Amino acid sequence: MKVLLIYPPTPDTFWSFKHVLGFVSKRAAFPPLGLLTVAGTLPTDWELRLVDMNVNRLTDDDLRWADYVMISAMIVHKVSVPDVVERCRRFSKPVIAGGPLFTTGHAAFPSIDHFVLGEAEELMPQVVEDMRRGTVRPIYTASSRPDIARVPAPRWDLIDMRKYVTMSVQFSRGCPFDCEFCDVVVMNGRVPRTKLPAQLIAELEQLRLRGWRDMVFIVDDNFIGNKKHAKALLRELICWRTRTRTKMSFMTEASVNMADDLELCDLMVRAGFKKVFVGFETPSAESLEECRKMQNCGRDLVETVRILQGVGLEVMGGFIVGFDHDPTDIFQRQFEFIQRSGVVTAMVGLLTALPETRLYHRLMREGRLETESTGNNTQATLNFCPTLDRDFLIDGYRKLMQELYEPRCYYQRIRTFLEHNRPSGPRLRIAWSDVQAFVKSWWLLGVWYRGRRAYWQFCLSTLLRRPRQFPQAVELAIIGHHFRRVAKSL
Repeated sequence: MKVLLIYPPTPDTFWSFKHVLGFVSKRAAFPPLGLLTVAGTLPTDWELRLVDMNVNRLTDDDLRWADYVMISAMIVHKVSVPDVVERCRRFSKPVIAGGPLFTTGHAAFPSIDHFVLGEAEELMPQVVEDMRRGTVRPIYTASSRPDIARVPAPRWDLIDMRKYVTMSVQFSRGCPFDCEFCDVVVMNGRVPRTKLPAQLIAELEQLRLRGWRDMVFIVDDNFIGNKKHAKALLRELICWRTRTRTKMSFMTEASVNMADDLELCDLMVRAGFKKVFVGFETPSAESLEECRKMQNCGRDLVETVRILQGVGLEVMGGFIVGFDHDPTDIFQRQFEFIQRSGVVTAMVGLLTALPETRLYHRLMREGRLETESTGNNTQATLNFCPTLDRDFLIDGYRKLMQELYEPRCYYQRIRTFLEHNRPSGPRLRIAWSDVQAFVKSWWLLGVWYRGRRAYWQFCLSTLLRRPRQFPQAVELAIIGHHFRRVAKSL
């Protein structure tokens, strides 16, 4: 059996990092972990070919070769999927589609023959058997949450790792919190399920043996959803690092309450974690209560950032505007919080009602839901009728994004971060691609693009005051170029 696995093109979004890939001579930020994991569930004697359309071109020869095509997609791929499916249909290739886009919205794709809805691992044996018989059903629906301790390792051999900035692995699925706007509990439930520490270490060891030495994104919904299991993994990671002397470092997503557990923070830093993405959402207490982001309520969020920066972590933040209880000065409050806290990578988006979330169903009951979400939260659009004036929200959002990533404001935010960050744990590896990126940044950011004076002032002041942090500072300056381009396109 010949199976072609396709990952569709990703539009220019906050997380695509499209505008910085050229600095490091890469094609994409992250590999398609879902497809690589599904590939691990297929028989070892089948022939597999994976085309990540963000990295390689999908050719007619690829389609002629295949017996079946499998497509995995996020909601943000909704626009690009139809073209891929149409090409498959021209070659009369049966398509099996899965992933978040189809789990909550498969009815929008009548031209697709077969769907695997929900977490696929426990469904795949039946899918494989039906593929062998030529009797694949129109729909397979997961009826339970799989034990991810039984999930196979990703098939790293199907991609060229040199074309990616960061590798991805997964330790857990699910989140114990229940934020109204979040689709994590829709997809993966509220009870975090984890792999065994030895299982994830084995996946990382595979990466190491294949020559990977750079950043690894642990893509969990909430890495500390089960703190006990997270700490057990971290202790094993520390031992593995000592044993192998690997230079890998890690980033992940976690809730703000990680700052309440200094032992956990210390273990993360010692294990090689350098960055953590935290959902702050809003400085408005009323809006936090509205969306039931209860873990953020009743705490000083700036102090939370300071704690995490102080132990040696770079805090990336998620922010939302457009809640019903947002005051009219919400844009200024968001700007002041982000600048004061030194959250350099601030992903600000307009509130969107994702399919099947509690927000989606509430707005539907209230008659306020207007369209389906695009999955791109850095678009200046709303898919529901807001409480604040729509034009006020959209205009304020555009101005906020552009102000946040205006060179002087952005570089000041990096300075604030560097002032409070206390680097510890294993040092970041400086690769040849990093040196190339530094040189390119000096030309593009220091000569070619607007903001060059602020760039040189920033570089010189960092070299003089914080020379050890200079590589990290230049990395953040380069990333800011991408965000600035995204903000300009709004």
